[in-house]
Order: sequence, then structure tokens, then C-alpha cells
Amino acid sequence: MSTTPGSAADPPSTTPILAFFDIDNTLMRGASIFHIGTAAWREGFIRLHDVLRFAWAQARFIAVGENSQHQLSVRERALALVAGRTEGELAQLAVDSYERSIHSRLIPETVALAREHRAKGHEVWLLSATPEAMASVMAERLGLTGAVGTRIRSVDGVFTGELDGHVMHGEHKAEVAQRLAAQRGASLADCWAYSDSRNDIPLLALVGNRVVVNPDSALARHARAHAWPVLTAGAASIRAARKRIRREAREVLRSARRGGRPGDSQRGAA
Repeated sequence: MSTTPGSAADPPSTTPILAFFDIDNTLMRGASIFHIGTAAWREGFIRLHDVLRFAWAQARFIAVGENSQHQLSVRERALALVAGRTEGELAQLAVDSYERSIHSRLIPETVALAREHRAKGHEVWLLSATPEAMASVMAERLGLTGAVGTRIRSVDGVFTGELDGHVMHGEHKAEVAQRLAAQRGASLADCWAYSDSRNDIPLLALVGNRVVVNPDSALARHARAHAWPVLTAGAASIRAARKRIRREAREVLRSARRGGRPGDSQRGAA
């Protein structure tokens, strides 16, 4: 788990509230692991053939979204990428990836929403299957609270090529979000989650305020069935989402002053 300091200008939040953001196709267009792969190729860590496989996975991800096979592919590539490399090397690859390509592929609208939460004094956490080094760089550069990503085992600072725990995906994301909220004394009914993927339905269903962002087809169907808000990369949709953040923040503040919680019986319902 990686944390970064919030802005000193952030107003204090009288009630702890956390907002959880997925990365791939939510904060940025495409899969972050592809850009780590191309950075690794530039450094001579992997072959051109490996980059072409990354490129194919990237193109498919953009076209059809996540599925279990994609997640397995991400895991295999991430492990192969870092086996025998040092923690410092991966950290530098993450910085290079962000500066060379990921920064230009950020989705301005969802980045603005993350910053809107920070402006309200909320904690903003990135939860992603991407290697934690990459997620941490993004959180730091965007001024967010922190990041939890997929961790890879290391011995004496050298990666073994084995997972350290689970891929940060599906139910595991929801478990991490629940743990972070509990540690901070936050009610899940007051918390937020943003994702594009069907695999994050457990996370989205966990919180009281969920926003589906540029969803894959399965998540779009689920969102329609459960009347979940759907956000597309359009100015009107973003304005509505920002108004909702401000409205919910005011409601939480008023409720805290009264000593209660807003809509506890409804807000956490899937």
C-alpha cells in the first residue's frame, strides 16, 4: 500500500469519506501494463516480440474491456516483466511510463472528479490490478491519497517473479476498500467507487455512491438493471457527477452535525 500526502489547501472533512478509483479505462484510456511493457523494452528488459503481445492485449482491452483471460494475461506479463529485476528498476519504469505516455492518456474528466473529492477533503485511493509501483506513481503525480495495486514478491530488493498476495482485482478490491474504510472509521454508505469493468461490481456494490465510467457491456447492463449512475466522457455528464459529489458531501456534513448517517438503509444497496 502506498500513500501520498494530500494538499495542505484541502478543507478538513468532518466525516471520513473515501473514494476508490480504478485506473485502466477509468482514469486513463487503455491498459497501464502496456506502457510499463514498452518502457521495459526501451530499457532492454524485454524483447520486441513481448511488446507486440502487449500491444495486442492493449488493442483488445480498448475494444472489448476486461475479462478473466485478460486478467490472467496481465498477471503473466507483469510477473515475467519484473522477475530478476530490482524494486528500484521497476520504480523507474513506472516513472518513465507515466511521463512518456500515461500522462497524455489520462481522461481529464475522471481526473477532475478525483480532484473534486480531494477538494472536499475526501481520501482518494487508486485500486488497480496494475503493479503497485505504477499505481503509486499515478497517485503521487495526481495529488491523491494513495494506491493499492498488485504486489510482486521480492527478496533483498530483487523480484522473484511470484505474486505477493492476490492480483488486485474483483472481490479482492472490495476487501481492500472495506479494510481501508474500517481503518479510517468511514461508513461505506458515505464512500464512493468509480470503475469501467464488470469485475469491479463487488467494489461498486459495496459503497453507497457508485459511478460506472465508460462501462464494458456487462457492467452497462448491470448498471441499467440497478439504476446506477453511468458516466461518459462528456461535459454534461461530468458536470452532473461533480454536482452529485458536492450534494452528497453537504448531506453527509448535515447528517454528521445531527449525529446520524444519511440514507444508511438505502445507500449501500446494490
